Amino acid sequence: MGNNDIKEKIKKTLSYTAKRDCIITLITCIVVSIVIGAFIVYLRRGEDKTIKVGVVYVGDASTMYTNNFIEALSDIEQEYNGKVEIVSMYNVAEGTERDYLERLVSDGCNMIFSTSYNYGVTTKELAQKYPEVQFCMATCSNANEEPYLKNYHTFMGAIYQGRYAAGVAAGMKLKELIDDGIISESEAKIGYVGAYPYAEVISGYTAFLLGARSVVPQAVMTVKYTNSWNDYRTEKKYARELIDEHCIIISQHSDTAGPATACEETSSDVPVYNVSYNQSMLDIAPTTYLTGCKINWKPYMKSAIDAVLNDKVIEKHVKGNVNGNDVGAGFDEEWVSMLEFNDIAVANGTKERVKKVIEQFKKGNINVFQGDYIGVNPDNPSEQIDLKEGYIENEYSSAPTFKYILKDIITVE
Repeated sequence: MGNNDIKEKIKKTLSYTAKRDCIITLITCIVVSIVIGAFIVYLRRGEDKTIKVGVVYVGDASTMYTNNFIEALSDIEQEYNGKVEIVSMYNVAEGTERDYLERLVSDGCNMIFSTSYNYGVTTKELAQKYPEVQFCMATCSNANEEPYLKNYHTFMGAIYQGRYAAGVAAGMKLKELIDDGIISESEAKIGYVGAYPYAEVISGYTAFLLGARSVVPQAVMTVKYTNSWNDYRTEKKYARELIDEHCIIISQHSDTAGPATACEETSSDVPVYNVSYNQSMLDIAPTTYLTGCKINWKPYMKSAIDAVLNDKVIEKHVKGNVNGNDVGAGFDEEWVSMLEFNDIAVANGTKERVKKVIEQFKKGNINVFQGDYIGVNPDNPSEQIDLKEGYIENEYSSAPTFKYILKDIITVE
């Protein structure tokens, strides 16, 4: 082979190699462009999407429970800056919710929050009827019951933790009054205005009393039910009756300022103090309010909205204790928080002690429903539970399940 032939062969080889490299480079560029484009689309898939979120409320901004939802969703709506539209239905009486839910679906809502326990059955029926809409039900426990629906979810904060911590603050005040000789240990009595004899209410006031008893072991409680979430006159009336029965601390699981007002208006040689729920009562009861607790609904609602906005599964996107289509959390994920402390009324050291209690909850070191107690089922008194081994609240659902009245230390009137 001559030199010219060798040169020609080398030239062809180099030309082939160059063409091959160009083709490989071109293909590589195309593939990279596709991957980058897909990644950008993935990252921006929720940027241009907007959703409409419907909400059904049992009350309005004047009621403490409902107002917490309103404030949470207002913050979320502002943070999403036009990508989330909130459509609200207020003062929806339990039993009438079906029409309102239907209206929200007809209005084009992509997801709907129901916010009162007794909406649960109807909300799930609507979820089955409209599988393209995501329904999130607060305080209920039927998401994991048949029929199991991918678009029906339940959620609630572990409020028993907040109740217990608030009870510790109440116990600190009782101890201060005992140490100052104002009351005796046998007079360490707590009054509680409850809405209904539901597990949610029973669990809450039991945790509250046990928090108080962690400071004053002699503390006892009397409970009165209003059989309404929102009844100012009855709540105030029952709080006054409890005060007349010599209750020193008045707390509540009801939606109005009635109990706090009753405490502030009381003129007695023995002082009376208020521990609220959902909203600080400092402006209403400046001399008698101590503190309180609430569920912070924002962490769940924001994560759930973000999941729907970005086509994600809610339970894989929300931080909390997940059981099927149900999620709950406590102080650990900031789903529960304390209300402000009244510095002129709380006992010395209250803030520090409550802070330690919260840290213990975050570490999982407190089992509230444990001790030398016998619990009695009010619907079936022959059913009793020994709490020496302890009862794990919210173990399988975000909604409270503890439903027993502690024998000899809680009286229901």
